[in-house]
Formats: sequence, C-alpha cells, structure tokens
Amino acid sequence: MAIPRRLIALAGLVVIGAGAWALWPAPATEPWLGYVEGETLYFAAPVAGTLARRDVERGAEVHPGQSLFALDPRSVDAAVAASAAQVANASAQAADLTDPRQRAPEIDQARAAEASARAQLARAEADFERFSALAAKGFASRTQLDAAREARDVAAAAIRQAQAQQSAGRMTAGRIEQQRAAQAGVAGAQASLRAQQRQRQEIAPVSPVAGQVEQVYYNPGEWVAANQPVVSVIPADRRKIRFFVGQDRVAALHPGNPVTFTCDGCSQPRTATIRYIAPRAEFTPPVIYSEHARAKLVFMVEAALPADQPLPLGLPVAVQPR
Repeated sequence: MAIPRRLIALAGLVVIGAGAWALWPAPATEPWLGYVEGETLYFAAPVAGTLARRDVERGAEVHPGQSLFALDPRSVDAAVAASAAQVANASAQAADLTDPRQRAPEIDQARAAEASARAQLARAEADFERFSALAAKGFASRTQLDAAREARDVAAAAIRQAQAQQSAGRMTAGRIEQQRAAQAGVAGAQASLRAQQRQRQEIAPVSPVAGQVEQVYYNPGEWVAANQPVVSVIPADRRKIRFFVGQDRVAALHPGNPVTFTCDGCSQPRTATIRYIAPRAEFTPPVIYSEHARAKLVFMVEAALPADQPLPLGLPVAVQPR
C-alpha cells in the first residue's frame, strides 16, 4: 500500500521542526536590574556650639582615626574643670571623715596626761598605804585616811580619762554610714567627670572607618545645633548593589551566594556577595525599567561589594547568578 505523499511531506516537516528546535539557541536569561547603594554614617556632636574647624571636604577620602571636625571646646573644658573640682572636693571630705579625730600632737598630749596621772596614782597609793598603817595603830585620823583614799581614786580616774582621750582621738571623724556616703559622693563625682571627658572627645570626633566624605553640612564659624550632622561618610566596606528578583527565581538565592554584575564603565563583570533577601514581595520599583518585569512581584536583594572596588552610588547594574 503506497503512503500518501501528503503524509510524507508532513513527516518531513515534523523532523525538520524538531531538528530546528533542538539546534535553536536557548534564550538568554534576563538579568536582574538594580543600582549601587551605600550605608551612610552621620557624625554629630551631642552638644550645641560653634564649629571651630572642619578637617575634611566633600568627596575626600578618610582613614580610621582621622579627625573630622571640632566644636569650640571652651564651654566643655569649663565643665570638665568643674567636674574635676567636684571630685577633689568629694575626695577631701571623704578623707576627712576617715582621718583620726585628733592629730598626733593632741594624742601625744593625752599620753603625757596619762603618764602624769600614773605618777600621781603611785604617790597616792603610797600615801594611802602609809595612812592605813598609821590609822591601824591610832596615829592617823579617819579624815586623813579618807583624804588619802580620795587622792588615790582621783589619780586612777585621771588615768582612765587620759586613756579614753587617746582612744577617742584614734577614732575616725565620721561614722561608717557617713564614710560610705562620702565614698558614694566621690564615685558620683568621678562618674560625672568621666562623662564630661567623654563629651570633650565627642565634640571632636574621628572617623572609625575608611571611606569617602559624602557631604559636609556646616562651615567653620557657624552655630551647630546639638545632634545635627556636620559630616557624613560612606564607608568603603558598606557599599552594595541593590537589585530586584522575580518571585519565580528568588527561591534559588541565599545569603552568601555570589553573583556577577555588569555596569556602565565596568571593563569586565564583577562579583558581589548576597547579604540580604527581603522577606516580603513588592511591585517592581519605577526606577527599574523593564518591559517584562514592570508588573511583576519582585523581592529586593542586597549584595556586598568588595571594599577595594568602590562604585558611585546610584550607578545602574545588571546582575546574573554566578
């Protein structure tokens, strides 16, 4: 039975179509579009004052420990001096409460009084024994014996009084509770001094990182309000690319994954490392121009740039998974 020519032609077309489909190049994956972003550090002083100097200009490179600016320090220096005086005053009061009530010469005087009283006691005891023996034989009156006994008792009391004066003189001027309160006052004054010294450092900050000065907001001689930024710096290690991935491809990405990207002016593709994937979807932002993704739900992804490969903020990039 002869095969119809139409079936033969149809089979040929199927074979040709299958071969063309197999040999046809796969469409390129559409890149994710984004831009370069940075995390800015803002440097301000905690108190208001006149800007005495500004050590950096906009666009300048800074390194860790480099001075950025300084306010007029006179008012803060006065506060530091006042706090130091308070520490000295509180320390003197605490030392006074812990010192003996009497000074060394006064204690020596009480010791001399005790020695004199002991000598008087020895003489009074000798007189009392002599009058006791005479009274027993009838040669001394009762009045003489009582006078000798009283002299002996007075001398013994004088010894006890001198000893008590010495003990009282060695005691501290303040009670334990007063001494603790004085020590607490010293600690409070020292804490206030440390706070003032810290504030003295904060009115003349230094850069903690290497980076680039993004903006300066005041010039020397201008009045700066408290907590108002004077200088902003973009750290070299906090530049990143922010791009947007469709909901159909975001599940394959994870923090730590590398990506490659291209940009205008980049001589060759560069590499970045994913650090953050947004947990919530959003519509394609208007800054991302794409006919295919303009109405898609996308997830924002951030990838850190190498610190030694800075790029201008806002530069558009096209990202591909590596």
